[in-house]
Amino acid sequence: MGAYILRRLLLVIPTLFGIMVVNFALTQFVPGGPIEQIIANLEGDGDVFQTIAGGADAGAAEASGGDERYLGARGLPPDFIEELEREFGFDKPPLQRFLLMMWDYVRFDFGESYFRSVSVVDLVIEKLPVSITLGLWSTLLAYLISIPLGIRKAVRDGTSFDTWTSAAIIIGYAIPGFLFAILLLVLFAGGSYWQIFPLRGLTSDNFDELSLLGKVGDYFWHITLPVLASTISSFATLTLLTKNSFLDEIKKQYVITAKAKGLTERRVLYGHVFRNAMLIVIAGFPSLFIGVFFGASIIIETIFSLDGLGRLGFEAAVARDYPVIFGTLFVFGLISLVVGILSDLMYVFVDPRIDFETRET
Repeated sequence: MGAYILRRLLLVIPTLFGIMVVNFALTQFVPGGPIEQIIANLEGDGDVFQTIAGGADAGAAEASGGDERYLGARGLPPDFIEELEREFGFDKPPLQRFLLMMWDYVRFDFGESYFRSVSVVDLVIEKLPVSITLGLWSTLLAYLISIPLGIRKAVRDGTSFDTWTSAAIIIGYAIPGFLFAILLLVLFAGGSYWQIFPLRGLTSDNFDELSLLGKVGDYFWHITLPVLASTISSFATLTLLTKNSFLDEIKKQYVITAKAKGLTERRVLYGHVFRNAMLIVIAGFPSLFIGVFFGASIIIETIFSLDGLGRLGFEAAVARDYPVIFGTLFVFGLISLVVGILSDLMYVFVDPRIDFETRET
């Protein structure tokens, strides 16, 4: 097993490098880079000049006689644009910039955001609790509901219970997460009907003044709707996966033999079938968590005004904040690749009979 893990870890390096190469190359052909956006902002609004330009604004202000709005109206001087390019590192060839960036990332130095003057690591740490909240609670809720429901559907396969629950699951799977989130807001957050849950945020304004029990209640009060919206699609998939896994096991010979020996259905189901049927379900926990963690968070965080990693990534992409984009891409890509290895280890943990040493990678 150790040799297999070592091989998988070594494969992480070229895979992650390939991900970074492809995404870096794509950004070279995307119009409206950070320099172009700064120039457009400066020419359109002199107030943005002092906010974004940073250390390069002094020379431009002197060239305009101290009137930033006049400078924006008549065009920015080439010296100022060259200073911006040097400040952001765009005076170097793309290959050199990429190699320098990767050298920094190997040392886990992700630099600072272009427009926030905050390190990428600090930004990620600041936004991480929101995304962890959505990912963790959505995954746990999906498992707590889907596994018992999937087992029940497998045992009662073909009955009316199986039929109407399958219809409900298919409808839930067909509803996009963002549409379900909006529906929850309209119904339960004061949109048109009931004001039961808060409209935005992860905590109330007076959160620090609440007691410990009050903080816990306030926290769950705020995350109820976002977690439900994030769970809807994974809940449907996991339920059907659990049902099909149990159906495959129930039809096998060892189950028939166990029943012939007089064992109760519950003993057969949970004593013999459960471990084999849950192999694929339990082993998929890491990948499911990562999928919820990174996949649904962008839209859900935007709709519920949650300041998490998904929203950070979206804003960075719009603003062409390359340190944030590539820094988070590197970290998340690394996490996803490691999670793939953890999924294989989960298979071995659930069923020690599995041996990846004999499998070709």
